[in-house]
Amino acid sequence: MQAAAVLCADIGGSFIKFGISRKPGQVEELARVPVPKSDWRELAEALRNLADDADANGILPIGLSTAGLVDPVTGKGLSANIPCLTGLPIAQAFSQATGRSVFAANDADCLTLAEANDGVGRGHSVVFCIIIGTGIGGGIAVDGCILRGAGGVTGEWGHGPALNISVEIGGRQVHVPRFSCGCGQSGCVDTIGGARGIEKLHGLFHGEERSSHRIVEDWQAGDAKARETIEAYLQLVADPLAVAINTVGPSIVPVGGGLASAAALITALDEAVRARILNQLDRPLLVPAIRREDGGLMGAAVLARQGAADARAA
Repeated sequence: MQAAAVLCADIGGSFIKFGISRKPGQVEELARVPVPKSDWRELAEALRNLADDADANGILPIGLSTAGLVDPVTGKGLSANIPCLTGLPIAQAFSQATGRSVFAANDADCLTLAEANDGVGRGHSVVFCIIIGTGIGGGIAVDGCILRGAGGVTGEWGHGPALNISVEIGGRQVHVPRFSCGCGQSGCVDTIGGARGIEKLHGLFHGEERSSHRIVEDWQAGDAKARETIEAYLQLVADPLAVAINTVGPSIVPVGGGLASAAALITALDEAVRARILNQLDRPLLVPAIRREDGGLMGAAVLARQGAADARAA
């Protein structure tokens, strides 16, 4: 990989984080500005100004991490959080607006690139990075390069009717409804796998409201109700995740998102998953990602370097 400097941007639902990577494995955040969510011209102008401030010569390429999908064939985006990107050929449009080479991928793919090249996945051939936060997402890297599936959908283990309809807790079988998902289907892992999902399960089983943070804390402290909630959560999430891991065949699974900070929960999920997969390991497979804070920028920088190298070789 070339060591030349590149620019990088993480366009999230609220802010554009903008930075520069002067060498592989290093990124410096230079600015953070609000995202014009519904006005493409304002968004393009904001990115152009950030890039020109960082590189007056106008020669450095830009890597973009975006919220939503990026179709690898058409380059068009699909973003609920940034409507002006939907239907737009993102890299091409930003390239025309900035006068620079631009390379774009979604935020889960960029975190995956960051972890595969400069995180816990470094040195692993197949990396399946999963995100467990407000929702469920993921990405796959092979030999340090992102695997892009049809329509930009790769590693999205959080969607599809994958949930069991019952779990065993406290020696009894408890029915779990197939909750409706924002994707239009029912029974998706996304409906119960994130922080709001833990809260939903706790309300279903015990008829009371607790925050996910509180439930995890109470579980660790030995609270009986919280223990039942987490036991059910681990069963429901571990089953479809084990199927995804058997299919992808990773040797490491970095975990990003807000729940990755709950180390005990990730350890318990790792143990539950390893008990369900074919490849029996005597070491942790699921581990907290270490680029959770700067994964978007770092992954965008990797994307820019790889894209620029490919362009030179073409």
